[in-house]
Amino acid sequence: MHRILIVSCCILAGLQQVTAQTTYKIDHFSDQYYAKVFIKDTAEVFSPGWVAVYNQQDKELLKVESEELALELHDGKVVANIRELPYGEQSVVQYLDVNFDGIKDLAIEDGQNSCYHGPSFQIYLGHKGGFTYSPSFTRLAQEYCGLFEVNETEKRLYTMTKSGCCWHQLSSFEVVNNTPEEREVVEEDFSGGRYPFGTLTRRHWDGKKMQTTVTEIVSIDEVTIRFAFTVEKNDKLLTLFLQDNTLYYALQDKEERVELSYPESAGTADFTYNAKDNTLQFKNKGATYTIYEQGNQCGVRILTGGKTYDWTGRADSRKGRLKRIAEELPDNVKLVR
Repeated sequence: MHRILIVSCCILAGLQQVTAQTTYKIDHFSDQYYAKVFIKDTAEVFSPGWVAVYNQQDKELLKVESEELALELHDGKVVANIRELPYGEQSVVQYLDVNFDGIKDLAIEDGQNSCYHGPSFQIYLGHKGGFTYSPSFTRLAQEYCGLFEVNETEKRLYTMTKSGCCWHQLSSFEVVNNTPEEREVVEEDFSGGRYPFGTLTRRHWDGKKMQTTVTEIVSIDEVTIRFAFTVEKNDKLLTLFLQDNTLYYALQDKEERVELSYPESAGTADFTYNAKDNTLQFKNKGATYTIYEQGNQCGVRILTGGKTYDWTGRADSRKGRLKRIAEELPDNVKLVR
């Protein structure tokens, strides 16, 4: 009896091992072609396998081997052309025109080689004779996050990549002579040790070469704002906000670029709050800044070079209360009564 049970278990184990290997047919994405995807072990999230494309005469046109394929089934079937960029579902077969020549091309998943162990693709450009592998388009589907976005209206390709919470890069490409060429790259970098302040680096094509500009930016959450208003005369945004019980000042232009930030590092008594007249003062590079709120009026007075400039704020743009800073008393604020 025991021997029969043992034999039965072995047979079942063998059957499970066989049935774990599955080949799916992928059709309805083209009148000319269909595909097959082989998964060695369907019990695994990532499994070795391959993807192959055939013509309607069952001739294999191309085949991509992979150590890590990932599938999402729809009613038990594998579906092509699902693109939920950058982190959602991306089909193992994508049939679309990536070089804007009017002929659809193929993107075939070859594993999880893009950012954060995401799906990566081999790109084959379509032509009258079939498909030709493209190293330059493939690079865009390997070195960024998932498959690139194809914008047929703008005739542009867009990529995104990141590193942790603090560095993001967005790029756009134009197809020139059947090759994607970089036209704009925007990088946000908050990894310099002074979060929430960071840098925005923009490289853009001026028709001859890439030009680079670097500006300071700040990531301010609404819940951290203690007092803010828009300056009436120039539409600049002045914000006082709290980060790790440290008070910060930021002055941004219409493009949300930081023109002035203070302090440069967290310290003690960087600001002085005067309870008598409800003002907050700090000094920076020879200038004295006094932020005030009296009744419906708010603004900042700037004393520099022996002259005082009064930038009044728009009352309808005001957020928060200046007195809240005295009530919370951040680590770098000195209170004067």
